[in-house]
Amino acid sequence: MKLNVLLIVALIVTGGLSGQVAAQQIKATASIDTSHILIGDQIKLRLELDKPKGIEVDFPMVSDSVTSKIEVVQRGKIDTFQLDDKNRIKLIQQSVITSFDTGMYQIPPFYFRLKNGQLTDSIPTQALSLQVHGMKIDTQKGPTDIKVPYEAPITLKEIIPYILGIILIGALIFFGFYYFQRKRRNEPLFGRQEKTKEPPHVIALRELDRVRGQKLWQQEKIKQYYSEISDILRNYIQERFDISALEQTSAETLAVFKKHRDLADEKSVDQLQQILSLADLVKFAKYEPQPEDNNMTLLNAYFFVNQTKKEEIKAPEKPVEEQEGTEVEIK
Repeated sequence: MKLNVLLIVALIVTGGLSGQVAAQQIKATASIDTSHILIGDQIKLRLELDKPKGIEVDFPMVSDSVTSKIEVVQRGKIDTFQLDDKNRIKLIQQSVITSFDTGMYQIPPFYFRLKNGQLTDSIPTQALSLQVHGMKIDTQKGPTDIKVPYEAPITLKEIIPYILGIILIGALIFFGFYYFQRKRRNEPLFGRQEKTKEPPHVIALRELDRVRGQKLWQQEKIKQYYSEISDILRNYIQERFDISALEQTSAETLAVFKKHRDLADEKSVDQLQQILSLADLVKFAKYEPQPEDNNMTLLNAYFFVNQTKKEEIKAPEKPVEEQEGTEVEIK
């Protein structure tokens, strides 16, 4: 009997210690854009969870209201990000909230329910405070007189014929000038010379040169640096491969390349994945990369464009004998 009791106590202690270790590996946070708003203003509520991959998590359900005074305007989807540690991930959900009552309100903690095998637990976020301010009204002015409408000397209906006449005369003058200019250059009246569109890789490489010259990350403009590089690559991908990269998430764009392996080689896709994943962490998870990461991101962008650009096929040169106006002397 004593042996059974000791065994049960040991199991309880071991389970408690494992729960504490798991809790130490998991971090749940909640944040809002600002703690002071005007009545009716909308701000973002951000829930984050940093956890190991092996632990299942039930994200807290954000309903139509956080409290009786704070309403949820829009619930965002849950985004997943791979951290530098391959065994850890970060989950982020952003929702839009508002309040139509003035006062100081507390946003209670949100509870993440965890499952690790047969063990279950929950981890709360910290509580938040939100002060809702009203509009100030000057009660000392009292009621004011209603302004008497003034009489307009000329109505729009009266001046429309003059406006149309001026537009017609201007159009005739412009057409006459345009006609004589085209005729003097012996060009068709309505012909238009089409501009040669630059290849996507030329535009992308020029934009990457511009970002490199701006030295953004050296000036601690890390978020702008990664946003511009990812936007340049998304524009390039959309023009080069006809993929809607500007409207897709990073995961959706990468899935297209992995599905259609003939679009780019495996190394190029890996470089693209590193760029987009790191850019998402910087823009959405406030990740601070190292200087070598910043340099490598730009180099990887150059590599991806150069490896996937569409080479222009030049027409073969004519033999010397066939070139017009050239005489070949045969000895």
